[in-house]
Amino acid sequence: MERFYNPESGMIHVDSTKIDDFDLRNFRQHVGYVGQEPVLFNTSIRENMKFAKPDATDQEIQDALIAANAWTFIQKITTGLDTIVGGSAGSLSGGQKQRVAIARAFLKKPKILLLDEATSALDKVNEKIVQDAIDNYRKNTEITIIVIAHRLSTIRDADKIVVLVNGSKTEEGNHNELMERYPDGTYAEFCRKQASSEAQADQEPVD
Repeated sequence: MERFYNPESGMIHVDSTKIDDFDLRNFRQHVGYVGQEPVLFNTSIRENMKFAKPDATDQEIQDALIAANAWTFIQKITTGLDTIVGGSAGSLSGGQKQRVAIARAFLKKPKILLLDEATSALDKVNEKIVQDAIDNYRKNTEITIIVIAHRLSTIRDADKIVVLVNGSKTEEGNHNELMERYPDGTYAEFCRKQASSEAQADQEPVD
């Protein structure tokens, strides 16, 4: 999707146009990406945000941070947007780092947003905060979000879920359709196992 590599077989179309027919630079301006371990540079939060849009105003940056549920914690820091994130964003928690990375993607206002296990490294509380930010943004913006994930909470409300087994598509539909069409399928089994695992974790005593 980011066009670092061309597909070895098949084709990718965006709005009925082959992906390699687009001007590469122009295409990438409309694509945002957040991975499991997003990169923040050892500079201020403001400068990290501006990597997505160099001419962004502080108001635009603030709006994107609000959309990503990141503005509240930044306001509590005396240095605010001038806060240096440190090497490997060491001055921020995992949840804070992820929210800034998602805000940076929002600031770009992409037409396509790729989320590659973007919440998998977070605990339940931070995952819910980040996922709520993504869901709210999706509801209020004309955007296509492609999510690669193993956590049910990340994909349950998706318009379309595609199940891949050994690189091949085996099931397709939204959550309810997959549960009805393939009651013994990969997705249904995945849901049952994850629900069981979460129930067991909730019952474990906390030190």
